[in-house]
Amino acid sequence: MINELKKDAEVRMGKSVESLKSELIKLRTGRAHSSLLEHIMVDYYGSETSLNQVANISVSDARTLTVMPWEKQMVKVIEKAIINSGMGLNPATAGDVIRVPLPPLTEERRKDMIKVVRHEGENARVAIRNIRRDVLGDIKTLLKEKEITEDDERKAQEDIQKITDKYIAQVDALIVEKEEDLMEI
Repeated sequence: MINELKKDAEVRMGKSVESLKSELIKLRTGRAHSSLLEHIMVDYYGSETSLNQVANISVSDARTLTVMPWEKQMVKVIEKAIINSGMGLNPATAGDVIRVPLPPLTEERRKDMIKVVRHEGENARVAIRNIRRDVLGDIKTLLKEKEITEDDERKAQEDIQKITDKYIAQVDALIVEKEEDLMEI
């Protein structure tokens, strides 16, 4: 019973870390990489589809992404989706190739983005702590129902804390890495 709770906590905390990773990818740095555009959704014959499902995204140089739609009629739709993505990008279309230049980040914008990174990191930490709280509550319930002993409860609490510390450390490492990435010129 306790092992199932631990495994559940591991899975849920892992999902919180993965969610943070996907949020941090959306925050662009000064360098171009194809994952910047992958999360953008486009209207593909009436259904919302991610950009990498309807086009090839590649890096042409350090500050430019190239998007090559697989169907010519998707060029305008993709261009509109990139503009409306809220990332401050202005694509330029040449025939059926869309070039997306990434403007250099100003110092002020970098500091704003670091605040966002820290906020996202804190949200992930809170999510992990909430998972810990839920699991510890389940363990206390097991103790009240006399399904486990007090020694089992104490050991389980220590194990859950170790798991929590491991995932919080992963979140902290991701934040430090993204901050360093943002401050590079």
